[in-house]
This record gives sequence, C-alpha cells and structure tokens, in this order.
Amino acid sequence: MGRSKLDVKAIFFDLDGTIVDSKKAYRMAMKTAMSKMGKHKLDDKFATEIPKRLEQNLPICDLIQGLDANRFLGHYLNAYYRATATKTKPMQNVSHLLEILSRRVKLGLVTMRHVPKKKVIEELARFHLAEYFQCIVTASDTNYPKPSPEALIECARQLNTSITECAVVGDSIADIRAGKNAGTKTVAVLSGIFSREELEKEKPDLILDSVKDLPDYLE
Repeated sequence: MGRSKLDVKAIFFDLDGTIVDSKKAYRMAMKTAMSKMGKHKLDDKFATEIPKRLEQNLPICDLIQGLDANRFLGHYLNAYYRATATKTKPMQNVSHLLEILSRRVKLGLVTMRHVPKKKVIEELARFHLAEYFQCIVTASDTNYPKPSPEALIECARQLNTSITECAVVGDSIADIRAGKNAGTKTVAVLSGIFSREELEKEKPDLILDSVKDLPDYLE
C-alpha cells in the first residue's frame, strides 16, 4: 500500500487482534468446547479458523468433527469470554501508541464481543489502557454488529465527531467493511487472524503491520 495520510479527528480501534492479542483465548475456547463435547483431539490451526469463520457467518461443521454446531458454539463463546479475563495480552507498544494518539485525536473502541461494556473496560484496565478511550461500544450495545456501521456511527455520535472525519482500525474483514459502510477511513492491521491477501481484497485505505505504525500515517 502507498503511504496515504489520514486527516481525521477520531480513530475507532477494534479490540481482538488489534489492541490485544487474543490467540491464547481462542485456543483455550476451542479446547474447552471440544472437551465439553467429549472430544479431545485438537488441530491447533483451527483455533484461529473458528473465530474467522464466525465473524463472517460461515459454517464450522467441517472443523468440529461433525459435532452439533449450536451446542459447540454455546460452549465455545462462554469459554472464550471467560478466557479473555486472563489469556489476552496487549499488543507490543500499544500503551505508548495510545498515549501519543490521545493527544492528537479522540479515541474509541468498537468490538464484536457480545459482552457488557464493563467487561471490556476491566480487561483494558488490567493493561492500563482503559483511560485512553473516550467511547467503548460492544456488540451488546447495538442491534447489528460489524460489518454493520451501527456501532461506528454510535461511537462517532458519542464523540461528537462527523463519521466522515473518523478512521476505523482493525485486523478483520468485518472491521474494514464496517468502516466502508459507515463512510470512515479504513486501516487494516496484520496483527490478527486475517492474512494480507484476505484484507487486500477489502481495499482498505492502509494496511499496516501493526497499530504501532499508525502515527506515521496521520496528518
């Protein structure tokens, strides 16, 4: 991608794969769900394939050895949300990044996790990151999660900023599609579970290795 510059007043970050590394939580969730279904043979590569498909509403039956998908997902999501309390960790240098950005633009966080905002704040506070976000919107706060633009529009409203003066930063297809649907600038990062090839197809304004590179691209 070229060195496009972002002239924005607010930035909305995704959580998993962008601000925090959630891969251990994904693995724990898969292991727990499979165990509760009586299966113990695991293929570690499915640990990130499962959340990738769930985000895109794609079937996972071929990944879970013919188990009942609805029962599996119930166990999986419960285990995942519990695991995020202990198994996530902040991305490298993210605290320093947010400190720098918070002096220049308003910061919001928009996550597809279907949990109360309080849970996300507690996790961010564990890493001393909560103080940087002026707005946090979870899937529980909206009728439609990303790639719907609803959560981004709500975050812009709370920050009293025009949606066209905002950028969304995330590691997933849903993040980029939500940004485009809302009319924001879009920045894809390669720190999560989606590949460069998958993200390039969505034509974001920027693709960066991680969020720590973002200040170089702000006006």
